Amino acid sequence: MTRLSKTLRTLALATLSAFLLTVTATAAEVRVMISGGLSAAYKALVPEFERSTGHKVLTAYGPSMGTTTNAIPVRLERGEPADVLIMVGYALDDLAKKGKVTAGTSVDLVKSPIGVAVKSGTPKPDISTADALKRALLAVKTVAYSDSASGVYVSTEMFDKLGITEAMKDKARKIPATPVGEIVARGDAEIGFQQISELKPVEGIEIVGPLPDELQKITVFSAGIASLSKEPEAGKALIKFLASPAARPEIVKSGLDPIPAGTTN
Repeated sequence: MTRLSKTLRTLALATLSAFLLTVTATAAEVRVMISGGLSAAYKALVPEFERSTGHKVLTAYGPSMGTTTNAIPVRLERGEPADVLIMVGYALDDLAKKGKVTAGTSVDLVKSPIGVAVKSGTPKPDISTADALKRALLAVKTVAYSDSASGVYVSTEMFDKLGITEAMKDKARKIPATPVGEIVARGDAEIGFQQISELKPVEGIEIVGPLPDELQKITVFSAGIASLSKEPEAGKALIKFLASPAARPEIVKSGLDPIPAGTTN
């Protein structure tokens, strides 16, 4: 990071800290449910938020959709407490329609591309074009994809676009709850698909690159206040922090594209 960028980030943090301290005079426990796409940046940023505000952030992790016990919709259905929900945008919208998210509090935070990973030390396939990716998939015996947004797209749309849905039936499998990168690192899948931000923290894999442009599916991750939140103002302060310029460097570092405040997607 250059001296100028460090200075700008310090100023942004100082300004944001002053704002947060004025709107959150009383320390609170903020309960967050978050899916994997934003988790790496979130883990790096939460300590700054806690230092700036005095709030304590308690976090529960799980996919944005699905029926596993730690999936965010399942957690909410069984009555787990939450103040802030951070997850795939359209899944958050679905929860809002069901009355699980306070109206008018949803904020789009980042855009997230899907990436392709292989086990470290193995040859990287050519994925530069749709045809190249198709050849790579037909050449391997095992493929893994997530049970969240990227996996839904890969299994229900991308395979069909490539004309290999039938060929993938016996070699591709959905991975519930576990990061796809861990499956690839163990050698249980030769190729794995997931959000790049979810692949980057996993050791033992190499990210070949993003899907080629003609196949790429950008996922928006958003945040909102849970309708039964006990600390909505502290939750709003956390969302504001994650959407601020001070958070941008960590978000970019994690493989995500920040969405400027006020942008409509």
